[in-house]
Amino acid sequence: MLNPSLLSVFVPTFLLVSLTPGMCMTLAMVLGMTQGVKHTLWMMVGELLGVGLVAASAGAGVAALMLQQPALFAVFKWLGGAYLVYLGVMMWRSRGRMAVPDQVDAGNRAGRRELAVQGFVTAVANPKGWAFFVALLPPFLDASRPLTGQLALLVTLILSIEFLALLTYATGGQTLRHLLGKSRNVRLLNRIAGTLMVGVGLWLAVG
Repeated sequence: MLNPSLLSVFVPTFLLVSLTPGMCMTLAMVLGMTQGVKHTLWMMVGELLGVGLVAASAGAGVAALMLQQPALFAVFKWLGGAYLVYLGVMMWRSRGRMAVPDQVDAGNRAGRRELAVQGFVTAVANPKGWAFFVALLPPFLDASRPLTGQLALLVTLILSIEFLALLTYATGGQTLRHLLGKSRNVRLLNRIAGTLMVGVGLWLAVG
């Protein structure tokens, strides 16, 4: 178990960090806008798996080695970023399964696996995420106590907070969809979502 005083600092710290706009939160908002909150849950599953892997690896010291080998990230993050940019361009042009169709309630949905992979890649291929957890986790780990239990508790808290933040952004995106969802505004909705998706892709590729 962790010291309660440490938890009282960790929880608000990570909550603030999670609620700050970033790649994963922007992706959640975009998909909430185009896919709806319920379907975006599949992206969240992949993203949370990625965040859990990064956080556990950082706590175990693996991330320190990974950050010394930036070439390991290069191909992965460039491919992931290029794919997100491609999706963004297709959405901007109101094409593809990620775009909102002219009939907003039509079943034009991306596949569950596709969404989960998007979330996972976005979380794992971000070197800044690895660096963040390397910096954040060690101060909250007590070397005199078993590492596994402490790390399991911290990762559980991280994933819980991250899920709430993702849900908040996806709900915001869905609300915007409803505001702009009339047929005459669908093109505008797709262009907003596409522009944000391109931004996430570029952020991932060059970040």
